[in-house]
This record gives sequence, C-alpha cells and structure tokens, in this order.
Amino acid sequence: MSDAYLEERHHQLRAQVRAFAELKVAPRVADMEHTGAVETELATAIAQQGWIGVTIDRAYGGMGAGHLAKTIIIEELSRISGAMGTVAQASQLGVAKIIHFGSERQKRIWLPKIASGSCLPTIAVTEPEAGSHVLGMQMTARRDGRHYVLNGCKIHIGNSHIGDIHGVIARTSEGSQGLTAFLVEADRPGLTLPPPRRTLGLHGFSFGELHFTDCRIPVGNRLGREGEGLDVAYSSSVLYGRPNLAAVALGIHQAILEQTTAFASERVRYGKQLHHLPNIKIKIGQIQSRVMTARLVAYHAAHLLDSVGKDQASPDCGSQLESTLPNTGAGCDAELMNAKLINVELVLDSVRTAMEIHAAAGLMDDIPIGRYLRDAHHIFAPAGTSDIQLLRLAEAALGQSKGQWSQRLSAALSPRPGPAPPL
Repeated sequence: MSDAYLEERHHQLRAQVRAFAELKVAPRVADMEHTGAVETELATAIAQQGWIGVTIDRAYGGMGAGHLAKTIIIEELSRISGAMGTVAQASQLGVAKIIHFGSERQKRIWLPKIASGSCLPTIAVTEPEAGSHVLGMQMTARRDGRHYVLNGCKIHIGNSHIGDIHGVIARTSEGSQGLTAFLVEADRPGLTLPPPRRTLGLHGFSFGELHFTDCRIPVGNRLGREGEGLDVAYSSSVLYGRPNLAAVALGIHQAILEQTTAFASERVRYGKQLHHLPNIKIKIGQIQSRVMTARLVAYHAAHLLDSVGKDQASPDCGSQLESTLPNTGAGCDAELMNAKLINVELVLDSVRTAMEIHAAAGLMDDIPIGRYLRDAHHIFAPAGTSDIQLLRLAEAALGQSKGQWSQRLSAALSPRPGPAPPL
C-alpha cells in the first residue's frame, strides 16, 4: 500500500540513493563505529549529490522534489548508516528556516549554495535548561545599532561541527514574543565549538555545542521579524524535524528486518535454519508488520505535506505568517507528529525483538544489531519525545490545537519545479 504514494521518479531516486549508500557509505561504517570521529567527507559527498536541496525550489537551484522524496533519501541513507541519514535530516531543518522565513535576499544567497552542496545549514534551538521547553531559552541577542550581539550556549546541535550556517534562536526580549531567529556563519568571531563528545550511537554524526561570546552579526542576518523565533523553531520541528526523524527510524527499521531475516536464515539450530522455530518465525512476523505499518504512516504523512500546498498560487510566503496566507486544504500536523511517534516506538520494539532472536550473537561487534539498537535510541528525544507527540495528538483530538503549521506555511511546501528567475 505504501507504494501507492510513489511515482516512477521516487523509485528512480531510491535506486540512486541506495546505490550511493551501498557503494560509498557502507565501507566507512566500521571505521565510524571504531573511531567515533565526525565523518566530514561522507557528509560533503551526500551534500554534493544535491540531496540537501531536495525541498528547495528549482528557482534557487534545488531539486524541487518535495517531502516524500526527502523521506526516501533519508530512509535509504539510514538503512546503511543511521549517522549519515541523520546528517541529511538535520540539514533539512536548516533548510526549512530559510525557505519559510528567509527574505528574498537571504534565499538567493544561501539556498543555491545549500542546493549545490557547498553549504550545510543547521538549526540551533536546544539549550542546557531548555529542551522541549523552548520558552525557557536563555541565550540573548542584544541589538547594537546595525548589529546584534549574541551570548549564550546551544547544545545537542545536529551537524554542529560541520555546519556552515547556523540558524540560531535567541531571546531579544521577555515572553513568548521575545524570541528571534538569526543566521550565524560558522566562522563568525565569538562563536566557538568545544570538541565533540562521544555519544551512545550515531557514530560519525556531529551532535555538539555552540558557544557564543559577544558574537556580532549584522541586522541583515536576522530571519524574519523580531519576535518570530518561536515560529521558526516550532514550524521547523513540526514540518521537517518530525517526519525527517520518522524517515531515519524507518531506514534503521528496514536494516533491522534485513539483518534479522538473514541471521535467521543462516543460523542452524536442531538441524534446521533458525527461522523454522515457530517462536522465531512469529518474532520475524512482528518485525515485518511493524516495518510495513511504519512505512505506511511515514509515507502518508510526507504525501500529505507535499499535497497541502498545491493549491497555493505563490511559492514564496516569506515570513508573512498571520494574515496573508489563505488556509486551503486540510493541514497534516497531526499526521507528521504521529509519523514520528509510530516510527520511533515501533523501531524500538523491533530492535528489542531482533536482539532476542540474535541472543548472545547480538552482543558481538561484528553483527550490526547492537549498532541499530544504539542508533534507534538517538531518534527518541529530538523534535519532542513520544510523550510530547501524544500530548499534541491529544490536543488535536480535543480541538485544542493552536493552528496548523502545514496550513500556515503551505505555499512553500509542495514540490514546485520551474525555471530559475534572474539573480
């Protein structure tokens, strides 16, 4: 049923990404696991394929292929390496902030560079005292003439040590309207990065801290208006972060299924292949069912995200958020939240099932099931834990949602190929 959402271009894209992942990424996985070092060469190679620009309009040099295509790219990379799939998904959050809130000048400067692979964007929201509680943010941005001066710390930033342009949310005043978004180049004086720490999983992925000490940036680096930072953070998380992480989980899930079926076919017990044991066959059936369900939910959500903006006339909504966008079509915020919830919970269930099938063999480094277990746990917290998704889904059921980002920013969501305007 999930294939019902796919066109021939999606199948061709999957074959292209799978070939790249198996040829270029797979040989580097063992080294990434052994050293834990940030893998910059593969990240650059992925970006140079143009895949970070999959949702960028062709007018800015992007693929203009939409969110379902993005899901397939992230899934196929994650099937071979959760770390490299996460490189692609984390950069997409950086893309989102510019697409939806960037000025025309900012789009023309940065989107072609991102689309060509010469620039990796990030988004920097989380702080030591403010994870999902975005309003607890303490980092400050003080206006000083034609500049802002940034002070504070961001943590758990995807692609922190390989990013070229950071989308930073900082506090310009008190309250919910006191957050503002900025573009901060990685080489700005006053921005420093402590050495990356080794993590439980996703070895090769950069997941570090950004420290700002009197970091001056021009006013032209502000994204949108003062006070729109909360909108930038929330919309990027809902429209990109949640479906992207669902795609990472889905790729890991598919790898778990393939590894486990191969193991059960190769391992012999009581004179027969392991999968002949009824309890093993049932467990494999559980994993297969979960993968099918997870893929259907992820593809459905991405398809809706591509579809919700197709009736919009203008491809550029900029930061005109409150009053200028018509609300045509149904939003799909709940489906995006559910995609992350279902994919994360099911992959965690399946990796435990797979560990039970592998038994002691699953504890050995030469079998990747332990890597899948560690990588899967990294997908749980970003863009909201499962409890956060359930709270938001409950609000949707109770009619308590505060609007839908997929409607408010729909004009720039659907695939929109077209000729490039003069720069």
